[in-house]
Amino acid sequence: MTSKLNTIELSVVIPLYNEEENIDYLFERLITVLDRLQTTYEIICINDGSKDKTLKYLIDYHQKNSTIKVINLSRNFGKEIALSAGIDYTMGAAIIPIDADLQDPPELIGELVEKWREGYDVVYATRRSRKGETWLKRLTAKAFYQTIGKMSCVPIPSNTGDFRLLDRRVVEAIKKLPERTRFMKGLFAWVGYKQTSVMFDREPRFQGNTTWNYWKLWNFALDGIISFSFLPLKVWSYIGVSISFASLLYASFLIIRTLIFGIDVPGYASLMVAILFLGGIQLITLGIIGEYLGRVYEEVKRRPLYFVREQYGFDIDKV
Repeated sequence: MTSKLNTIELSVVIPLYNEEENIDYLFERLITVLDRLQTTYEIICINDGSKDKTLKYLIDYHQKNSTIKVINLSRNFGKEIALSAGIDYTMGAAIIPIDADLQDPPELIGELVEKWREGYDVVYATRRSRKGETWLKRLTAKAFYQTIGKMSCVPIPSNTGDFRLLDRRVVEAIKKLPERTRFMKGLFAWVGYKQTSVMFDREPRFQGNTTWNYWKLWNFALDGIISFSFLPLKVWSYIGVSISFASLLYASFLIIRTLIFGIDVPGYASLMVAILFLGGIQLITLGIIGEYLGRVYEEVKRRPLYFVREQYGFDIDKV
């Protein structure tokens, strides 16, 4: 194990879910780039419960090229868990996660490696532009990064995905983080170390359709915010104090008005508005508390992050 850690310089980690249309072009571009670097490398592909022929194509490529290794998870665990699984199996001195849809260009790997050799522990790829995305997608992405940037105590780079280079010491630090709800962009930032960025223009998806609809993106954003900020919990204390203070002022106004002008018949409409408003505030508060409590529930069960059904290209004792 130690000898292999010393001989492999780069480990490229690729989570895949129903990506059969992109595999041929992905390996064509990726292997060309890695061979040009004249270094030792491995390509670790994680099949995250694909329902198409992704696994078959990966196995075929592994049989032709031993540097391509395959992990077949027992079911679909989601991209963040699949990425964690791939990182667990890496043996390179530097690790590069990359998406299979080719929106993150493999040709940028050379620049990432150059920065790493200059002494940086983390080199992340920041999107200068996002081609092929709707204005709504760009707007929501910008809003998310601005929101989490203001709410999180850990600086999370904006317009930056999982595509980056991680030094082995950073990977070993990430492997020590045990949480089940894994927002990898946040974890990469949380560990710290010496970081820098490389700018690039993100291309449209090469083939196929993305499985990330707006509902999944909303839940993904929610996971990120809740994992790295207590502000949603804290803010309701201030809202409660503000409402109580406003209620006290209004009560004082009613007392003074009654003393001066006598008793007045209260309005039904205003009473119902106040009740519904406060009821809504309480339900929102309970919902946010429930989100945090649900994540605590996931953590205390301490289930394994994933199960591997099959693996190709790894030592037997790696399991």
